[in-house]
Amino acid sequence: MSEPPTFGAEEEFLLVDPRTGEPAPRNADVAAEAKDRGVELDLELSSCQVETTSSVVATGAELGEELARLRRIAAQAAEAAGLQLLAAGLPPATPHEFPVTDTPRYRRIGEEYGMVAHEQGICGCHVHVQVPDRAAAIRASNWLRPWLPSLLALSSNSAVYRGADSGYASWRSVLWRRWPVAGPPPFFPSPDDYDRTVRMLIDSEVILDEKMIYWDVRPSENFPTIEVRVADVPATVAETVLLATLVRAAVMTALDAGEGEPGRLPPAALRAAYWKAAHDGLAGRTLDLIHGRGAVPAREQLHAFVQRVRPALQTLGEYDRVVGELDRVAAQGNGAMRQLRAWRIRGEVMDVIAEIAAATLSG
Repeated sequence: MSEPPTFGAEEEFLLVDPRTGEPAPRNADVAAEAKDRGVELDLELSSCQVETTSSVVATGAELGEELARLRRIAAQAAEAAGLQLLAAGLPPATPHEFPVTDTPRYRRIGEEYGMVAHEQGICGCHVHVQVPDRAAAIRASNWLRPWLPSLLALSSNSAVYRGADSGYASWRSVLWRRWPVAGPPPFFPSPDDYDRTVRMLIDSEVILDEKMIYWDVRPSENFPTIEVRVADVPATVAETVLLATLVRAAVMTALDAGEGEPGRLPPAALRAAYWKAAHDGLAGRTLDLIHGRGAVPAREQLHAFVQRVRPALQTLGEYDRVVGELDRVAAQGNGAMRQLRAWRIRGEVMDVIAEIAAATLSG
């Protein structure tokens, strides 16, 4: 590609009762309020969730401005409906179930997948990066596989769940993998192999349609992009921009690398790295899947990733800003760390919700 690829991000948010912190199944009301303010919100599977979609942008600064505007309007719409908008991977306080959004497709998913669908409230962030064709998307997907645990650790933002410390930085990612086609994508030799696998999953009724390909990386159905879905929704706009910039640089690096760095990995090692990233987040250790090492500090592995994509970041003029933002995250903590700090003061879930609400609109 002669120019750096364009990119964008989708962010999923929780809607909660500001008095109790419990999820509120009123996404249609909030979407109607947002539409009056000129923003279209998507309704997610759980009726306590909404999703924003950024415009296609060319710089991190543009993305930051766009995401801040969308969060602000979505929060205003929630407030007008008597609710509060939260950027968190899971609701810290939860009811016994999450009513499914009342559309034909979502009702069918609720009927087919039972408690997996009815215990949702799961909020992620999906980064889209322009690619020239589907073959390029598959190459990028293969290249990204060893680095996905680092992106998960960076974005972890679901430590407190059901009024308790979950014991994980990203409990969202653990719950998410209950779906039959979730987690890291397989290694695909070609787009045809990808298509055959998807057709097998649909024909065998494991999934209903292509939209239920929930792998953490997938070629987009509707756009000339690759979609990277590994992250919890980050706590702040700045962290989403950081994540999206790193994903963009990784896709550029993958396409420059061509077939030279295949993402074939021992399945047990990739699974272990995912579990460590979900459990420890940035505060602990992980596996170095590139060099076959274990017990590597998560921040050291993230640094190795940044250095691997540094040429692309420099091409984008983003390297210094990324390093500065990573220093800020190291000093202040990411969403999971801030949730746990708030929780450990008094063990009060409303303290956690107050921290999340402040981060959602910070900056």
